[in-house]
Amino acid sequence: MLRPLFRGWYEIHFAVLVLFRRMVVYFYMEPLFRSRCASAGRNLQLYSDLPYIDGHVDIHIGDDVTITGSLYIASGRIHERPELNIQNRVTIGGGSVISVNQSVVIEDDVMIASNCRISDNDGHPRGALLRASHAPLNLRDIRPVLIRRYAWIGNGAQIMKGVIVGEGAIIGANSVVISNIPDYCVAMGNPAEVLFRNVGRAKTTEQTTKAEAANEPS
Repeated sequence: MLRPLFRGWYEIHFAVLVLFRRMVVYFYMEPLFRSRCASAGRNLQLYSDLPYIDGHVDIHIGDDVTITGSLYIASGRIHERPELNIQNRVTIGGGSVISVNQSVVIEDDVMIASNCRISDNDGHPRGALLRASHAPLNLRDIRPVLIRRYAWIGNGAQIMKGVIVGEGAIIGANSVVISNIPDYCVAMGNPAEVLFRNVGRAKTTEQTTKAEAANEPS
């Protein structure tokens, strides 16, 4: 007899929690995050946590950007003005890390799943003695990262320094990308290798017309 009552209370419990969380995000976390950015566009959405920023990186965010959970953004002092540029309609999953010592650009309509890592640097010098002495990075260990529009980065993937992920490319879950990925390709593995090409590419009007003509009955 009490089951409907408790079922209703269950729904009310989570509705109240979600409402309270959204109010905290909208009136507190989002304004704080915007104040830390060099520029931030319209309709920025933070679903839960306030992104943690460590360092002096300049952050530029476009319109309709969504961050679904915790995000850690770190930068060093190798370059005077490292820059993170997140363009329009980008979605970044919770638990992701972006390490910027020079430049990371994420173009329009990119989807980044949870627990991904994007880094334009190695994090530590290559030489063992340099690492042991906590020496700073060499400039050769820092190269910009570009993720072009419509790309989809799978859960747990890592995009390493100097990489260009092509337009519309798909990176498989838990892949480690150490070299450029062409447009509209599917790449997977450690290190990631291109497995399929011309996946998801939008057809031109001419191609669509030819396909429709070929399917018409004679």
